[in-house]
Amino acid sequence: MQRRYDLDWVRVCAFGLLVLYHTGMYYVSWGFHIKSPHAGTALEPLMLLTGPWRMSLLFVVSGVATAFLLGRSERTAPAGIRSSFLGQRSWRLLLPLVFGILVIVPPQSYFEVVEKLPGGYFDGYLAFWKRYLAADGRFCFDGNCLILPTWNHLWFVAYLWVYTVALWLLLRFAPKAMQAARSRLERRLSGAGALLWPTLWLVAVRLALVSRFGSTHALVDDWYNHTQYVPMFLIGFLLAFSNGFWESLQRQRWTALGAAFAAYAVLIGIRYFAGYDDGNPPPDSVLYLLRIVWGINQWCMIVAVFGFAYRLRGTGNAALRYLTLAIFPVYILHQTVLIVLAHGFKPMDLPPLLEGPLLVVLTFAACFAGYELIRRVPLLRPLFGLKYRAD
Repeated sequence: MQRRYDLDWVRVCAFGLLVLYHTGMYYVSWGFHIKSPHAGTALEPLMLLTGPWRMSLLFVVSGVATAFLLGRSERTAPAGIRSSFLGQRSWRLLLPLVFGILVIVPPQSYFEVVEKLPGGYFDGYLAFWKRYLAADGRFCFDGNCLILPTWNHLWFVAYLWVYTVALWLLLRFAPKAMQAARSRLERRLSGAGALLWPTLWLVAVRLALVSRFGSTHALVDDWYNHTQYVPMFLIGFLLAFSNGFWESLQRQRWTALGAAFAAYAVLIGIRYFAGYDDGNPPPDSVLYLLRIVWGINQWCMIVAVFGFAYRLRGTGNAALRYLTLAIFPVYILHQTVLIVLAHGFKPMDLPPLLEGPLLVVLTFAACFAGYELIRRVPLLRPLFGLKYRAD
């Protein structure tokens, strides 16, 4: 198997976008753990440039990575491969998830309580952490109570592990069905079908489910997200080695990019320039149109990203090798670092045009500094998804 450097580039950039996106969440009107006093709607159109497709893209990449990891383990340990594969993936995903829930995420909830709890919270971080570990969720504000402990931004790791376990079960107990699904999907997702069929699926899912289930990231009741992300993960896994699929994405890249930006223009035009608001909500026909263009933008932008990146499939360098290893620890750290910095900046009352870029730069700097420490300490490496010792 030849390494696909284009997918490494996509993965690094997609995770890097999370830092920008979560910084933006501090400044927009949508819900987030803490909010800037300058929060408003001005930044939201820019946020929606990546909002519909960013996480779906990561699940496609994760599916491809799972296929490559499975193939590599089959080469090195053909006997009992699937059991060893699941154990390895669980170690690389569950250990960072548990460590993150217990150690990395609690400061996010602490500062959320400090800033939002009516009357404030003054018992200090250690007292809060004890209550956090004891699952004492009696912190309520805005009509809701925090559920503690929590995984916050690490929900992606939890979902990826669950999807990997489900995939392992299918490979073990229904291998012929999986092979048939691979063949059928390869036929369907070739040529124009690579652009058409996933788009129709995502449009149908949003029309049917988003108003019923929304997006919770709570795993057990998150049916809208599962119907998006499971197919994306399976497309990546089943078609990882299908040259026809990836070449189809490359051929469709300009068409997909044009459709994605057209859908984005309609989405932004209706949401922010058509005069609708809480007092004047859009009619059902407009809501359905918004859901349709969301689904179009979602898959078409993914096709464009993969299509343009495909030309980099043989282009690797030292910087990419470094970033490929660093990006998962950086992802684990980034939201906690961001929230701690944002809370610390509040007394300074910096203008958003200065504070926002400063938060981005300092978050990246602190996370990469953390990675430099992590990669040098064997005991820390597995806690952040790295091998105990470097290759």
